[in-house]
Amino acid sequence: MGDRSERDTSKARRRHNTARRALARVLFVITAYCLLLTAHQPPAAAQEVVDRMVASVNGRELITYTDLLWQLALEPDTPLEQPRSEDLQRALNLLIDQRLIAEEAGKLPAIAAKDEDVERATNDLVKRFPSREGFRERLQRVGLTPEQLREIVRQRVEIENYLNFRFRSFVVISPKEISDYYRDVYVPRWRKASPGRIVPTLEQASKQIEQTLTEAKIESDTDAFLEDARARAEIVILSPV
Repeated sequence: MGDRSERDTSKARRRHNTARRALARVLFVITAYCLLLTAHQPPAAAQEVVDRMVASVNGRELITYTDLLWQLALEPDTPLEQPRSEDLQRALNLLIDQRLIAEEAGKLPAIAAKDEDVERATNDLVKRFPSREGFRERLQRVGLTPEQLREIVRQRVEIENYLNFRFRSFVVISPKEISDYYRDVYVPRWRKASPGRIVPTLEQASKQIEQTLTEAKIESDTDAFLEDARARAEIVILSPV
């Protein structure tokens, strides 16, 4: 009788231990699942706003809200606290254009930016702000590190190199264009802005006019290029700004 009682007790103990182990496995699975869910939860609301995807270009290039803030931070006198919708939209359009140009520029290794060009462009950018310290403070407010700034400037230099190679190299301004501009635009504008002052001669103004017409042609050609690139590109707005 005693042996039977001991066997029953032993069986009960084994069943209890088995149940405890099963319960432990269930708890382990539940805990692991909860940890997995936590790891994949979206960030807090503020971070979600900063890092949300805003647009994609050709299914490869993603533009985030952070990219927009970085762009605005590099523009003097543009507010960063509660950015205006028009500023965000302008930054988005600019970044889309830059992505489209960069895709074409990447096909030409010869336009790669040199370190000294990046350094010079960075210094020129800083000079647009009241102080270097104020510039650094703006970067810190949007989490833009010196390394990320350098990469942005490098991309800008390469885009400029590409546009110069593709458009500036082939711009030709004729003497007639210069004389027509001098007669129709330069002289009337000078007399309106500086009444009573002697108007520079065509020869004196020729170089300035040629530069003005060159930049205007490059801008026109670039606009036409971007219009065509946008028409061919797959641009998806994921989160309107």
